Amino acid sequence: MKALILKDTYVIWKQMRYFLVMILLFSALPSGFNNAFAVIYTSMLPYTALAYDERSKWDQLAAMMPYSARDIVLGKYVFGWLCIGAAAVLSGLLQAALSLVIDRAFLPGVMALSVLGALCILALSLPLMFRLGVERGRLGMFLIIFLICGGAGAVASIVENMNNGTVFASLGPVLVIMLLAAVLLNAVSVPLSMRFYAKRQG
Repeated sequence: MKALILKDTYVIWKQMRYFLVMILLFSALPSGFNNAFAVIYTSMLPYTALAYDERSKWDQLAAMMPYSARDIVLGKYVFGWLCIGAAAVLSGLLQAALSLVIDRAFLPGVMALSVLGALCILALSLPLMFRLGVERGRLGMFLIIFLICGGAGAVASIVENMNNGTVFASLGPVLVIMLLAAVLLNAVSVPLSMRFYAKRQG
């Protein structure tokens, strides 16, 4: 699986550099929505990797290699989880550093919400991609991104108007619900994607 993750990284390295610049830019902006969007948008990277796989007929080549459907599908999820985690760490460090230099609040609750939102997007969109293919599943994926980004942005705007000391208290129930949703959706999404991928290859 490590080789599959490295393959995806090498294939979309150029796009990942643009994502890095975008994460830094959005994280530096004084807006909870922009900060959340910087992490949430990273969940699109596995979609980009899948698009390159379809374009290059990677599935046909993978069928001749010692990779199972489980390895290929789970590799995309792990790749997405790693991208989301790396984006969150990078964005969080930048926001924390800026809060020490300028008069700006660092909102870890918004960061946690954006990570959970990104995990939900990943869990909802990848089965669509494996079932329908990148081209046919694109519309549904963008609808999911729009809904979750809108929800994260709304919560981020509310939190920004609160005192720093009440951030976790006010977001506590929302974070618990989002955590449960992220865990449940990913637990269902992974085997579902494996089934869809095996069916398409069969």
